[in-house]
Amino acid sequence: MKVLVKTSIIALLCRFLIPTLFAQDMDLTMPVVVKTVPEAGSKEVSPGLVEIRVSFSKPMMDQSWSWVAAWKDSTPEMEGKPRYEADQRTCVLKVKLEPGRTYGYWINAEGFHGFMDEQKHPAVPYLLVFRTKGE
Repeated sequence: MKVLVKTSIIALLCRFLIPTLFAQDMDLTMPVVVKTVPEAGSKEVSPGLVEIRVSFSKPMMDQSWSWVAAWKDSTPEMEGKPRYEADQRTCVLKVKLEPGRTYGYWINAEGFHGFMDEQKHPAVPYLLVFRTKGE
């Protein structure tokens, strides 16, 4: 019985304590996309003038981004420049969406690492694809 209890305690320590002890500091990790609007995979996005929003896991460097076309003609017409909200975690791109189209952006991609946190760690690449409602 004592061996079983000791084994259970060791298993619990291995499962919860050891990963905590060896966890990396968040300041050293690469930022990741935590939310997009529209949500990736959406199929009923309203056409017209809209804001695409990409939120990251940590504050990002201002005036630095890489909105990369996922394929030829996959990006809509931009209205102005991208900008970050006051929290520096959400980048906003105003675009004009046409009805019945599929759009795609890489948020960072091979050779394009403009989305960086304040320590200049590039964001992990993320594919955002969505479709607008037909007419």
